[in-house]
Amino acid sequence: MRYLDSRKKILVTGGAGFLGSHLIDRLIARGDEVVCADNLFTGTKRNIDHLHGHPRFEFIRHDVTFPLYIEVDQIYNLACPASPIHYQHDPVQTTKTSVHGAINMLGLAKRLKARIFQASTSEVYGDPVEHPQTESYRGNVNPIGPRSCYDEGKRCAETLFFDYHRQHRLDIRVARIFNTYGPRMHPNDGRVVSNFIVQALRGEDITLCGDGRQTRSFCYVDDLIEGFIRFMDMPSGANGEPGLPGPINLGSPCECTIRQLAEIVIELTGASAKIIFLPLPVDDPMQRKPDISLARKHLNDWQPSVCLEDGLRRTIEYFDQLLSHGK
Repeated sequence: MRYLDSRKKILVTGGAGFLGSHLIDRLIARGDEVVCADNLFTGTKRNIDHLHGHPRFEFIRHDVTFPLYIEVDQIYNLACPASPIHYQHDPVQTTKTSVHGAINMLGLAKRLKARIFQASTSEVYGDPVEHPQTESYRGNVNPIGPRSCYDEGKRCAETLFFDYHRQHRLDIRVARIFNTYGPRMHPNDGRVVSNFIVQALRGEDITLCGDGRQTRSFCYVDDLIEGFIRFMDMPSGANGEPGLPGPINLGSPCECTIRQLAEIVIELTGASAKIIFLPLPVDDPMQRKPDISLARKHLNDWQPSVCLEDGLRRTIEYFDQLLSHGK
């Protein structure tokens, strides 16, 4: 359901990335004008090449740690490396992207009186002792570990968003994203779905960290983007008050073990791969599953509709074409 009827000019930071490019496609398809801002650290122009020359699309190469002066109606702040390999490559810059990026985008939204969306993460829950995770759970996060640049950077960004909401009555939307997969994932991002698929398609053994009993809940990208848009398009409150700020969990409540995921990928690709077990990374969560009751209640009964096997088939097809072209 769309609540905002008029065409909007929308800024998407991190728009050349996996999630950002899918979001832009949806916004363009419904008639909006979109400005994509990305420094191309983990994003790639390949994800947005099909929009080159489109009259309602503009690309700006920009790092959100620096201010951006632009006129827009809404902002989706998705800029930040999201895979451990990428965000641990330059942890200081990762923290800057989350914190300085939030400050710059919130400052822009305040000046423009624009609604702003923050792509937060289930990593704010750390290695949870509550299962499944509700939005009221405050988390179990190591503030000084190798993953902290991302976990604590996103937690600080949430703090900034809610302080701007309280202090400046800014209309914010904060979504906590759980594991998402689909076409346009980076083939070398180190996340389990892309890792397993690429290894299987290349005829390599599947490398699995830990004993494989740790769990995740995987949401197909189209379902997640639908949640983004429903959340962002909710009307403001009475008398022009800001609407529901969140945080709201967005992800699949269907939990599976990492070993089960590896076995499904092997089956769907027809690979003859063996599973090789490697040490578990530091602070890697043992279980992750969202409680999506709030999303169902407030986002017109939103819930994922694409089952894991169907989503994996689509993702495998994408990576098969990508690898066959040597990209």
